[in-house]
Amino acid sequence: MKMLPSKDEIRQWIAQNPGLSAKRDIAKAFGIKGDGRIELKRLLRELEGEGIVEKTARRFHEKGVLPPVAVLQVLAPDGNGDLYAKPLEEGVDDSPRILIIPKKGDPALGAGDRILARLAKVDLDDYTYEARLIRALGSNPAKVLGVFRAGSEGGRIVPVGKGDDKEWRVASDMTGGAKDGELVEAEAVGARRLGLPAARIIARLGDPAGPRAASLIAIHQHGIPDAFPDAVVLEADRAEPVGMAGREDLRGLPLVTIDPVDARDRDDAVLAEVDTDPGNPGGFVLWVAIADVAHYVTPGSALDREARKRGNSTYFPDRVVPMLPDILSGDLCSLHEGVDRACLAVRMVIDAGGHKLGHRFLRGMMRSVASLHYAQVQAAVDGTPDDKTAPLLEPVLKPLYAAYRALAQAREVRQPLDLELPERKIELGEDGRVTSVAFKERLEAHKLIEECMILANVAAAEELIRLKRPLLFRVHEEPSPMKLDSLREVAEGAGLTLAKGQVLKTQHLNRLLAQAQGTEFDELINISTLRSMTQAYYHPENFGHFGLALRNYAHFTSPIRRYSDLIVHRALIAGHGWGPKPGGDGLSAWDIENLEETGKLISEAERRSMAAERDTNDRYLAAYLVDRVGAEFAGRISGVQRFGLFVRLDETGADGLIPIRALGREYFHYDEGSQTLKGSETGQMLGQGQKVVVRLSEAVPVTGGLLLELLSVEGSAMRPARRAGGKYQPRKPVQAAVKRRLVRKRR
Repeated sequence: MKMLPSKDEIRQWIAQNPGLSAKRDIAKAFGIKGDGRIELKRLLRELEGEGIVEKTARRFHEKGVLPPVAVLQVLAPDGNGDLYAKPLEEGVDDSPRILIIPKKGDPALGAGDRILARLAKVDLDDYTYEARLIRALGSNPAKVLGVFRAGSEGGRIVPVGKGDDKEWRVASDMTGGAKDGELVEAEAVGARRLGLPAARIIARLGDPAGPRAASLIAIHQHGIPDAFPDAVVLEADRAEPVGMAGREDLRGLPLVTIDPVDARDRDDAVLAEVDTDPGNPGGFVLWVAIADVAHYVTPGSALDREARKRGNSTYFPDRVVPMLPDILSGDLCSLHEGVDRACLAVRMVIDAGGHKLGHRFLRGMMRSVASLHYAQVQAAVDGTPDDKTAPLLEPVLKPLYAAYRALAQAREVRQPLDLELPERKIELGEDGRVTSVAFKERLEAHKLIEECMILANVAAAEELIRLKRPLLFRVHEEPSPMKLDSLREVAEGAGLTLAKGQVLKTQHLNRLLAQAQGTEFDELINISTLRSMTQAYYHPENFGHFGLALRNYAHFTSPIRRYSDLIVHRALIAGHGWGPKPGGDGLSAWDIENLEETGKLISEAERRSMAAERDTNDRYLAAYLVDRVGAEFAGRISGVQRFGLFVRLDETGADGLIPIRALGREYFHYDEGSQTLKGSETGQMLGQGQKVVVRLSEAVPVTGGLLLELLSVEGSAMRPARRAGGKYQPRKPVQAAVKRRLVRKRR
């Protein structure tokens, strides 16, 4: 085998050959064949992990630099008529600003068009790349969700997306019968022309201010499938309860489910018993039983195809868009109290220090003795049991808490990332309107279930590695050096330290969080640490879970609401040859062949759901605050961008925007490295974590937007700029950039 190149040689080659940077190109350049390709893949993964290169669309390139040729999506023209674009490269987290430079003969481009373009990096404040068209790739019709405003010749659509202020024109024969003020979905029609773009209404969605409209908007805006095809419903309706054939009888075990009080599905049950083995003093036997969804959702079925497309269930304050039809998710697969339910279970033995000594997986039949909720369980253990928990306190609940305390000891040794980020809960009344916004209380009961599930997930990954079976790991890679440098700058600005020059471990980040705990910088450091993390994803290769400080981790415990867990169940079924037809509902050959693609699809679906849930919460919060426009609120600066400041309000956790134009008459310079804005006249510095008082100037429930006015920073009123007479006119970004280019050319 040819000797492998060094990491530095690979980096240099990628930098010098940006157009030929797929793994096969690199292998060919260095003459690497056969098993050497596996080692090359490992080296490339290490370079990615070190933040030196990154992979997009199966090609590698220098970190933070887009490839010289890329697929872009055209954005709507800005106020000056200039066209910008965003890259469609996989894995680009922070989309750079790309200006399209048209040349004579280029076809007219519009919002939503996909193009192949040649990119050139430029050193300008207003945008970082210039793009020149190679060829248009066509596009799906651009979609818009908005409020229809009827007119004499049809009407207009006012979009509901934040920051989308471009209206669409609707001809009288394309209104679809929509009425003035209705929420509608439309698609672009016709060729691009001067004036407003044209659209055709394809769906009427009702009153945008009506109860529960916020989640409906998010469902349509993010393309979340919310209606099951007839074939899927028919298949689900044919499902029947599972028999005992091929299963172990666990119905004698006092397993319980512990869920939120408003839970609609129950896919995990737990039990802890003192280990009677004299060789394990102080140890426990911990059972985790999970709904056997794989029995009902078999490879290649209509149910399977739909579940893979959805990827996961999506949860809103007023509704759930489930991954599976309700007859499965809410009934046959849900571990309801007092009924027989099929399950996959793992019996784990832990020692007094919470370390797992061994495990055994089995396919069984269980019967939950009680469906409990977190607050109910916590109250029982704290001394106030109710009629349901009183008889379970000694035989079931206290042993569970004792086992949890052992697991907590192991967690303390392992030192997973210990972020403290309170989660807000939006309470709705019967009329669907917000009644209160509060931060969820995190009880010991929540942590108990979390630790049980983590250990079961570890056991599942280890079992499939032992069986040498393919699976989808839950991967969370360490932060990039660039993001760590940004976190370090924030920490130093707060007078705290984050060690440098060593292999980063979660314990180092925990030390930083501990330094900030109880100080005025507590929330800032927690949020900044979270933002420095990479996004977790699913992949058939095991790259570990940085945040949990675990080498082997796979999702096993929630197959009702996550497709990844269903894949792991199938892998366990195939690996053990379980079932009336051994392996019949296990991982199929197609599943294995398309495992990486499945991981990519469900990772994207997870991000889609998170975005939809976040947008819905924003809309509900805006609706809650709409009656308080003009009121003053305390908050902290949570984000800094060249277009303004984001502020998180202390009372509700809502995020609002202070546009840069509202910061005064002076110009504010944006420093990306330090994440600050600095006034050109007053020298006023605005950065993350600063305490502010703001006035709510606008709340728009249909978009979820909050506009704020900055009144004071760190107790001091905003200082006005000392600008001489005359009206201040902010510069136009593109015109200023063009002027600078012309000056450089003359030189």
